[in-house]
Amino acid sequence: MCAYNQVNGVPMCARKDLLQKTRDEWGFKGYITSDCDAVAIIHENQTYTTSDEDSIAIVLKAGMDLNCGSFLVRHTHTKSAIEKGKVQEQDIDRALFNLFFVQFRLGIFDKFNDNRLGPSNVCTAEHRELAAEAVKQGAVLLKNDNGFLPLKRSEVRHVAVIGPSANDAYAMGGNYTGVPCNPTTFVKGMQAYVAQTTFASGCKDVSCNSTDLFSEAIEAAKAADIVVVVAGLNLTEEREDFDRVSLLLPGKQMNLIHTVASVTKKPLVLVLLGGGPVDVSFAKHDPRIASILWLGYPGEVGGQVLPEILFGKYNPGGKLAMTWYPESFTAIPMTDLMNL
Repeated sequence: MCAYNQVNGVPMCARKDLLQKTRDEWGFKGYITSDCDAVAIIHENQTYTTSDEDSIAIVLKAGMDLNCGSFLVRHTHTKSAIEKGKVQEQDIDRALFNLFFVQFRLGIFDKFNDNRLGPSNVCTAEHRELAAEAVKQGAVLLKNDNGFLPLKRSEVRHVAVIGPSANDAYAMGGNYTGVPCNPTTFVKGMQAYVAQTTFASGCKDVSCNSTDLFSEAIEAAKAADIVVVVAGLNLTEEREDFDRVSLLLPGKQMNLIHTVASVTKKPLVLVLLGGGPVDVSFAKHDPRIASILWLGYPGEVGGQVLPEILFGKYNPGGKLAMTWYPESFTAIPMTDLMNL
């Protein structure tokens, strides 16, 4: 998918060098689509071209095959581009070839393929294993003082899992999440490893605008051998067309972490959810927070995989998708990507 932004002043969907590179150097055999209305903004917002027809011509010739949205057919833009000689038949043929090639590979045109897909096609053990593998490979260990992780099962009899997302399957799914087949929350997953697992939300929800539930979290933390605090974001804080206004943890989440950390028997483990960086510089040098683990949005098997990571079955050796500068996060302006 080619995105909205520009690279060196050229819209992504018009970058023939980059789009063609996926085929020539990476061996990509699929089709390239635009992000929704990324073609429309080339003329309307970015003013990179002088007309809608020019926008259509430049993306088709660059190697884009499919437009997300109605721009190519709206007001007969593509027809007009053809009539004005800006788009040739071979440009259309190339895009159609890539689109139909994928459909033939999927068997859509096979005689006995009725194309009736349902839950039985996705809610399989194989797909669940693949989802779990994605979590394992994507988990990032941001901090691990004195080799605190992995934990030893023989030494952990009681775990407290704390946080508004710790027992919420909804929080584990990111934008455009489908309907999970059999979600496993972090609490449920931990209970499979450590029978005496207690849960306290600490906050009513991820926005965490009150300390009313802190006392319950404090009592749970005091009683446990190990405390895991699940903090970060969900779709009430970030999603498409709904950007964050701050890189800090929402509401009083930071206060919750500090409060819990002050009463635990051992330093706690901080688990972060979210699609982008959050400012956890407060935890970086805090000896009461032994480990910080970033999981992104781990999906329906996130709860199953978390204890497997914490107890050393898997090494959280993933890499962040972007560089974090925790000491200067709050000084970074939140810019409009359309203008980059």
